[in-house]
Amino acid sequence: MPGRTLLTIPTAEVRAHNNEKSCYVTIGTKVYDVTDFLEGHPGGPEFILEYAGQDVEAILKDEISHTHSDSAYEILEESLIGFMVTEPVLNGAVNSSKPADILPLPPSALGTVELKGMSQNGKPLYAATGMSSAADLSRETDPNTDYKEHKFLDLSKPLLMQVWNGGFSKDFYLEQVHRPRHYRGGDSAPLFGNFLEPLSKTPWWIVPTLWWPCVIYGTTVAFNGLQSAPALAGYWIFGLGFWTIIEYVLHRCLFHLDEHLPDNRVGVTLHFLLHGIHHYLPMDKYRLVMPPTLFVVLAAPFWKFAHAIISWNWYAALAAYCGGIFGYTCYDMTHYFLHHQKLPPYYQQLKKYHLAHHFADYQNGFGVTSRFWDWVFGTELEMTSPKVIKTT
Repeated sequence: MPGRTLLTIPTAEVRAHNNEKSCYVTIGTKVYDVTDFLEGHPGGPEFILEYAGQDVEAILKDEISHTHSDSAYEILEESLIGFMVTEPVLNGAVNSSKPADILPLPPSALGTVELKGMSQNGKPLYAATGMSSAADLSRETDPNTDYKEHKFLDLSKPLLMQVWNGGFSKDFYLEQVHRPRHYRGGDSAPLFGNFLEPLSKTPWWIVPTLWWPCVIYGTTVAFNGLQSAPALAGYWIFGLGFWTIIEYVLHRCLFHLDEHLPDNRVGVTLHFLLHGIHHYLPMDKYRLVMPPTLFVVLAAPFWKFAHAIISWNWYAALAAYCGGIFGYTCYDMTHYFLHHQKLPPYYQQLKKYHLAHHFADYQNGFGVTSRFWDWVFGTELEMTSPKVIKTT
């Protein structure tokens, strides 16, 4: 298995993979993911699902039911993903300065074994981002050391032209931009390095100061046109609720276009300006909310959209649009507070969830104001244990 990353997986997690969507089986301590083999099993998937999450050594050797050939074992070996350990043993390894003494590398594993949430030297590590925990997001990055090691961007120089002129492949760019850095003292790293620099920085309080008066004015105009408080409230709340799905879709399908990004400097640079810089420098407090100029560009199509779907009444569309804009302001302020404020219990959980999107798994967890649409679309982050991305 050269080059394969094997995981050390808690017993309880192995047992939980017991259905057609995710099916693990074990032989001794070896864990196999046989999900993709279910439909190809000669006896049908139900014979495997009967033992999902369980040890199959006895049934494979059972002469009465069916003795499996050597080729069956070879196929199974291709599905090996790791080794099972009990929770006490795993916790002991995590807390040990020498985890390899507790969980030694099995002789049969020629590749790498990776503890869930930690590397072999005992330091917690997430493969996708190189982070150990949320605390790493605000650990100051040394520009010289970082540039020498990763050959990506020099934090001490304007970033935009470095991205434009860097000649980075899409894969290299995505790998690096999702590996968070922290500029010295929590200040903003230079983006343009010229008179345009102020346009890229927006304090959070600009959002309600600028847009809430517009929302109030628009809501007043809508009420005067509708002449009905219940109708106004209904359309306004509809717009507010509709914003939540827009928030999710924008974050997942536009900000994280990622794999569908054109592999050229135009695509890479636009991605960096739109959202890449936020993942590269997630704790930059002046680039956590949308600059007014960018908001106007993105909001204009939604004005047309609101009036297209509520075409029967201009004032009703205005009311819904105002509700949506208010939802956006709540989203932007929530985003800032999740990064920089201590929050009440519900929002504290949301904060952990959002920061996990940054330091652990940027390919999931797209909800910011709530986890609802992540749950609906199957992109909810697992918060009970660290997520490890397998590499090949």
